[in-house]
Amino acid sequence: MAAIRTVQGSVALVTGGGSGLGRATVERLLERGARVLLLDLPASGGAELARELGESCAFAPADVTSPEEVGAALGVAQKKFGRLDLAVNCAGIGIAVKTYNSKKDKVHDLEDFQRVINVNLVGTFNVIRLSAQLMSHNKPDADGHRGLVVNTASVAAVEGQVGQAAYSASKGGIVGMTLPIARDLAPLGIRVVTIAPGLFSTPLLAGLPDKVRRFLGQQAPFPSRLGDPAEFAHLVQALAENPMINGEVVRLDGALRMQP
Repeated sequence: MAAIRTVQGSVALVTGGGSGLGRATVERLLERGARVLLLDLPASGGAELARELGESCAFAPADVTSPEEVGAALGVAQKKFGRLDLAVNCAGIGIAVKTYNSKKDKVHDLEDFQRVINVNLVGTFNVIRLSAQLMSHNKPDADGHRGLVVNTASVAAVEGQVGQAAYSASKGGIVGMTLPIARDLAPLGIRVVTIAPGLFSTPLLAGLPDKVRRFLGQQAPFPSRLGDPAEFAHLVQALAENPMINGEVVRLDGALRMQP
């Protein structure tokens, strides 16, 4: 029988770790005894947060689309903590623009579309490939396990709304590459899993009026509320501790199905 895994004593990298889902994940992993490298943009406030969270947390300023910056961040993880067991991709951006707005006679800016794809999809792949390289040097456990990558997609990957062409395409790409990358890395004992959250209470929604936030939360059948980032972080921990979950996309949405 396989031994029960735990995040205690492991080393994790969390991108977008300065806020929202990423921050909640950083905090939960630290509470459970992991050491964490918090990766975020230089202006994110991640450095201050890492200092507040103590010696088990280090900050690495990086743009996930940069091979050099992500590589340097992983170098920090290796130098400070000696290894990498878990990589959690939370960094991402979103825009709301129609493909063609007939009222304004305006087409979707191509550079905006490419920017969302580059950050959300290409940036995620960049972190995966470089993290896998570092994880491959880990000594496998009795189950042959060397590491885990957790990606963040969205229910918009399959139920994108009006104005979400770029965002949905980027998240759909993450969903689409989950299984092939899991198969690529299986011989190394590295798992790949993607979480597809529904509507969560993150900085992206923080600026909306309370009435709008309540309305959005009520779209979920049950619980009829916005998701708590702590619930996302809880699932990350569960995925890390259950070695049989691999190559899967897990919806975390209260049975939400988005309307147009």
